Amino acid sequence: MTAIKHALQRDIFTPNDERLLSIVNVCKAGKKKKNCFLCATVTTERPVQVKVVKVKKSDKGDFYKRQIAWALRDLAVVDAKDAIKENPEFDLHFEKIYKWVASSTAEKNAFISCIWKLNQRYLRKKIDFVNVSSQLLEELPKVTEESVPSGENQSVTGGDEEAVDEYQELNAREEQDIEIMMEGCEYAISNAEAFAERLSRELQVLDGANIQSIMASEKQVNILMKLLDEALKEVDQIELKLSSYEEMLQSVKEQMDQISESNHLIHLSNTNNVKLLSEIEFLVNHMDLAKGHIKALQEGDLSSSRGIEACTNAADALLQCMNVALRPGHDMLLAVEQQQQRFSDLRENFARRLASHLNNVFVQQGHDQSSTLAQHSVELTLPNHHPFHRDLLRYAKLMEWLKSTDYRKYEGLTKNYMDYLSRLYEREIKDFFEVAKIKMTGTTKESKKFGQRRLSLVVGLHGSSGKLTGSTSSLNKLSVQSSGNRRSQSSSLLDMGNMSASDLDVADRTKFDKIFEQVLSELEPLCLAEQDFISKFFKLQQHQSMPGTVTEGEDTDGGTLSRQHNAGTPLPVSSEKDMIRQMMIKIFRCIEPELNNLIALGDKIDSFNSLYMLVKMSHHVWTAQNVDPASFLSTTLGNVLVTVKRNFDKCISNQIRQMEEVKISKKSKVGILPFVAEFEEFAGLAESIFKNAERRGDLDKAYTKLIRGVFVNVEKVANESQKTPRDVVMMENFHHIFATLSRLKISCLEAEKKEAKQKYTDHLQSYVIYSLGQPLEKLNHFFEGVEARVAQGIREEEVSYQLAFNKQELRKVIKEYPGKEVKKGLDNLYKKVDKHLCEEENLLQVVWHSMQDEFIRQYKHFEGLIARCYPGSGVTMEFTIQDILDYCSSIAQSH
Repeated sequence: MTAIKHALQRDIFTPNDERLLSIVNVCKAGKKKKNCFLCATVTTERPVQVKVVKVKKSDKGDFYKRQIAWALRDLAVVDAKDAIKENPEFDLHFEKIYKWVASSTAEKNAFISCIWKLNQRYLRKKIDFVNVSSQLLEELPKVTEESVPSGENQSVTGGDEEAVDEYQELNAREEQDIEIMMEGCEYAISNAEAFAERLSRELQVLDGANIQSIMASEKQVNILMKLLDEALKEVDQIELKLSSYEEMLQSVKEQMDQISESNHLIHLSNTNNVKLLSEIEFLVNHMDLAKGHIKALQEGDLSSSRGIEACTNAADALLQCMNVALRPGHDMLLAVEQQQQRFSDLRENFARRLASHLNNVFVQQGHDQSSTLAQHSVELTLPNHHPFHRDLLRYAKLMEWLKSTDYRKYEGLTKNYMDYLSRLYEREIKDFFEVAKIKMTGTTKESKKFGQRRLSLVVGLHGSSGKLTGSTSSLNKLSVQSSGNRRSQSSSLLDMGNMSASDLDVADRTKFDKIFEQVLSELEPLCLAEQDFISKFFKLQQHQSMPGTVTEGEDTDGGTLSRQHNAGTPLPVSSEKDMIRQMMIKIFRCIEPELNNLIALGDKIDSFNSLYMLVKMSHHVWTAQNVDPASFLSTTLGNVLVTVKRNFDKCISNQIRQMEEVKISKKSKVGILPFVAEFEEFAGLAESIFKNAERRGDLDKAYTKLIRGVFVNVEKVANESQKTPRDVVMMENFHHIFATLSRLKISCLEAEKKEAKQKYTDHLQSYVIYSLGQPLEKLNHFFEGVEARVAQGIREEEVSYQLAFNKQELRKVIKEYPGKEVKKGLDNLYKKVDKHLCEEENLLQVVWHSMQDEFIRQYKHFEGLIARCYPGSGVTMEFTIQDILDYCSSIAQSH
């Protein structure tokens, strides 16, 4: 510790003209131990300043640095923690409390003792030493100038400082004197006793000189003492005058205190008056409703535009007065309570008057609207509610006021509006759909005749009065169920009707499409206009949570829109966007059932109407979703679209089922199957309807199902056919399918088109080979024997040496087939083919040409065998290839 003390004195305190008196090694209590030193120092210059300095070892080296210093005069309390037991902890109370833990109790006690001595010597200030042993606080002997001669003052002071600390460093002058002395006594190093004796003798000489000096200055001391006595007397006189002055000032102080207190009370009173005036002005400015506003609320005309504007301004002013943010304590004032009660009465009365007036407006406007309903009943249009909406929108701001001030009445108005408007719209919409149904079914006098004629036509063909299928499939079935005579009968019936069934279907479908589109076009602006009005009139355009109602499930009859929890407290629930949707569901609850009924009627009239409805409905749903995907119109049309899509799927399923249920006649040839013709009609109709439509994917899926059903059932009918060969049924129908797909160019059926062409080609070839068979039968058997001999290993040129296959046998066989017989056989073959093929597909010439080619191929094969097996024999056929061409051409022309 001594070495550290010397190092700190040398490096830190000597450059600052300070002396280090005591040191203690400490660390902060309760934290990670980082050791430092607390040093008690005094300055070497006068006046002496006493400090407590914190010194810390640098992190970058082994040197020490001065961290913080406190003046001893700022020290208030020294707490040693325990005066009896040894405890290294202690606290120093400066501007805040510093808690330390010394490395040893002895260092702590020495440091505290030094602090106490420095306080007693230099400060004479009362520092509280708490929990400190009394042995450490020994009083230093008081040294006065009176007890010490002036010549010895310096030495006594030095003795006191030595009492403060054992070690005192020599100053520069003392070091210089000692060096001079040691230079004069060089032997002091070798003979310390002689040096000590010399120093003793010189000290005695100095003491004698000092005594003589003191004795000589006694007179001067006496003079000094006398002067001090006189100075003390003057001090006493000054103290007496100061005491008298203090007594005089005491009375003045009391008066000044009274004046100060009086001024404080006056200032406090003025401040209170200003605050009171401010509070009164606040209440008057914010809670005073103009007489004009009061009159407007009580008697304002709610039927005129000017009166509505005045009532709106008055209602806003009343709402501002009622919603003013009162300061603490205002609600306890009687005037404020009375004014609030008055505002509440005004609000209640005006809200009641406003609700009653609006209910009357709803009723009156409804009556005016009903008067114009008759003129729309004969036309396919819906009444325009724009004037009604325009008149009611004048009250929109008042509705907003009512919503924020009296939600119960606002909700009552909302319910009344929905109840009344739902009945009004229900009458209008039902009448509108009745007109649409009449126009669809043609129940007027003129259309009744037309409809009955068409119905009798179809019933006469079917022999039953079932529902109209609306497609030419009903007529095409006749080709399966009846013979050629029945077809001629149906043709005569169509002639009697002056138009074909297909023409009837096209006309009806076009009319239905226009009517259905007009229905949707009328409903869409009606719903959008009503939704826009509801959002503006009832102030529901903001998509935020609205307290007051709990949305419940809505049934088809409208159900309930909301339910209150108790008599006055509304429950926070859905957003205002959902509120609009629920109101629209209540008001237009009849739209979806009526649309479904209309769709069912259209499907009953003609199942192919589902194609028109799917396209139209999809387009309107797409348009509505682009405007607002969650709106009532979008949701309702989406639900109806599901029904339309279901009917469309049912139409496709019925087509497939009808294919499977087809029964062919055993006595007449099959020809083009009815479901093949139906598919052609369906595809042609669908392509015209679905051009640039949004739901093209649904049609492509239907095409895939239908074409596979057609393929499967064509093969099924061909296998069951008894009158017509299987290959003919397959060939004709797949040729028809291929022609249809080639004409319509349906991209999703490219693979099926190729398959149909392949099946047509394969079965054409199969039929030609099967029907042609072996027209030169004996010649055919002869050459089969020749080929068998060659296959057995006989050389071709040696076959003529075989007894059964010599030249003479060959000539006998050839003579049996002269040109006349060949032509006769081909003519019979042509008649046979003509009986198998139907007229609709017109494949007779194609088949006949293929048979001609096949016959020529066989002829060339026979000629080749003759040339190879009977070379140089001169044997030839009785007819040539040109003869075959002439025979075939002549037969085709004759028929």
